[in-house]
Amino acid sequence: MLKKSYIQLFWAMLVLSVSGCTAESTEGYVYYINFKPEADAMWQELAEKYTEQTGTQVKVVTAASGTYTDTLTVAMNKTMVPTLFVVNGVQSLANWEDYCYDLRDSKLTDDLESEDFCMYGKNGALEAIGYCYECYGLIVNKSLLKKSGHDISEINNFASLRSVAEDIHSRSGELGFDAFTSSGLDSSSSWRFSGHLAALPLFYEFGEAGICSQPAEITGKYLGLYRNVWDLYINNSAVLPTALNTATGNMAEEEFGSGKAVFYQNGSWEYNSLTNAETFAMNPDDLAMIPIYCGAEGEENAGLCSGTENYWAVNSKADQKSIDATIAFLDWVVTSEEGRKMMSDSFGATPFKDSLPFVNIFISDADRLREEGKYTVTWDFIYTPNTDTWRAGVVSALQSYSAGTEDWGKVENAFVNGWSYQYKTEHCILN
Repeated sequence: MLKKSYIQLFWAMLVLSVSGCTAESTEGYVYYINFKPEADAMWQELAEKYTEQTGTQVKVVTAASGTYTDTLTVAMNKTMVPTLFVVNGVQSLANWEDYCYDLRDSKLTDDLESEDFCMYGKNGALEAIGYCYECYGLIVNKSLLKKSGHDISEINNFASLRSVAEDIHSRSGELGFDAFTSSGLDSSSSWRFSGHLAALPLFYEFGEAGICSQPAEITGKYLGLYRNVWDLYINNSAVLPTALNTATGNMAEEEFGSGKAVFYQNGSWEYNSLTNAETFAMNPDDLAMIPIYCGAEGEENAGLCSGTENYWAVNSKADQKSIDATIAFLDWVVTSEEGRKMMSDSFGATPFKDSLPFVNIFISDADRLREEGKYTVTWDFIYTPNTDTWRAGVVSALQSYSAGTEDWGKVENAFVNGWSYQYKTEHCILN
């Protein structure tokens, strides 16, 4: 039943080298530009195991947060090109469509449980396959929340979230913990806010206007909701707003994992790290995920932000032997014992027939809310033009606003006018 519900929910610069692979190689190679920094260690380990078993050289290069487009672009212009990369949505697919090999008749397609996890391009070509289903929201330490005198059942909209958070923050000295983890604006953390949090005002604007493809312009009508949440985060944390420029993603994870904060904006991909005995060893029973309440009308009926921005694409510009080697590698990833375990541990819900059973409280919460009739907040940030550049502008504005050197108008300008400018840049229509 769970897998079926995932399908219903789902629609939603580095120096690069290839160690052990040369342009003169007569055998195919695999060269993956990985989109998810948090999964780097697991991909590296899996690549090494595959090379040991098959002799096929596999190189994984992981782009730093916020640099994926630049990293991939540079790599595509090297002599030894990547054979496997990630497109993160409709616009990304359009940008890289000429590099996407048609996977319709590949073994990887046979491994799929459903075609709902695919993106198609010209002439019906299967150009990208979604390899995981994810959700994000506010991760809650229910045990700490109870110690503060509150319960998760109290929170069902922005007003109740703010009331609880402000009460915890006001008593943080006596409690020994605060309301929110740090909202770091270092590149290792800022994507949570320039990407994931930004989905909220886009979702409500696009839904009201009936937008279902990338618009040339946005109005920013619901940016007040974005500000509601941002102000709540930065004013109810142990880390001062003026210190957010250098606050990292690891800091926020450590604050939550070690019991220093009740709320942590992040996604289902954090489950393994938070509960793993070698990291924070949190009790799964203490964890839950609730929507990022922002003050939207009727948000009592909101579910989690659910979808994906992770689609595998095989590079059609690579030589055929390397294309075949890459497809064989992916087939091994989703069918072998080693690969299936990594996919389950790292990504939880995946769309492949041989996926291992998994336990992920956050995915279960998304599923439960959907079954209760709550609406899913879709990942509308996938329509962002020139994603990394647009996000960098928003982050810069948030840094200035949080430090008190600029007003909120700079954030609105970066969001709205930045969107229009980056759309024109991306589509080559600047005057």
